[in-house]
Amino acid sequence: MMESDDVLARVSELRAAGSGPKQIARALGLRPAQASALLRQVAECRTEGVAPADRPVVGCWVNAGWSAGLGLAAVPAWAEADPPPASGRGYPHAADDTATSGFAQVLVARQERASRLTVCGFLVDVYCLGVKNTVEPEVIGAGSLLAYLRRYYSAFDQPPLSIELDQARTIVHGAVEYARSLGFTPAPGFADTAPYLGSVRGDEPAIVFGREGKPFYASGPYDDARNIVRTLEQSCGPDGFHYTVAMGQL
Repeated sequence: MMESDDVLARVSELRAAGSGPKQIARALGLRPAQASALLRQVAECRTEGVAPADRPVVGCWVNAGWSAGLGLAAVPAWAEADPPPASGRGYPHAADDTATSGFAQVLVARQERASRLTVCGFLVDVYCLGVKNTVEPEVIGAGSLLAYLRRYYSAFDQPPLSIELDQARTIVHGAVEYARSLGFTPAPGFADTAPYLGSVRGDEPAIVFGREGKPFYASGPYDDARNIVRTLEQSCGPDGFHYTVAMGQL
């Protein structure tokens, strides 16, 4: 019998030629179950040591309503694909869309191994702060993806929108750069999660971040609102932004 490396090489060749497990089993004198196991090994070898950005993209998603108030003249198709929800519906715990919109919850899934995926997520304040939080890369079974999606977007009334990787990358990296221009840095986990988006190419369409062209800060329960407003005053001037904060936060 051939050595294991030779067997894997032959399985890889047969698979590349379009052969299925049964055909591979017949060609190599194996049982179908053995051929299937070898195919899984081949798939794992292909992703082992491969950079996250080079692994096949399984899917990308964002919540409905993410684009409300943004400038999308350069990419009207994105705006058309995301009609604004009525009365704030589509946002987590929304009472009205003017007070609680401005967040994009992005999820990216890439192939890890034959039956495994890596998922990671970004909570993006597209009006002001950029990436506020991340879900660092997690390996899940391929069959668990739909259940994971339901959990990840469970706070929203509408199902998530399926988007292309370049859109996900533009939303996240664009918001990070916008926030940096205002004096804010992304969440600590961003460095570990960003590689799954891939590098910024430089030819992505431009989004005008901020609400109606100006930074708009809506305070969260764990924010240092006083410091954030002070930073905005320094970077934009006292009349260059809008904000809303909870009573007692300033």
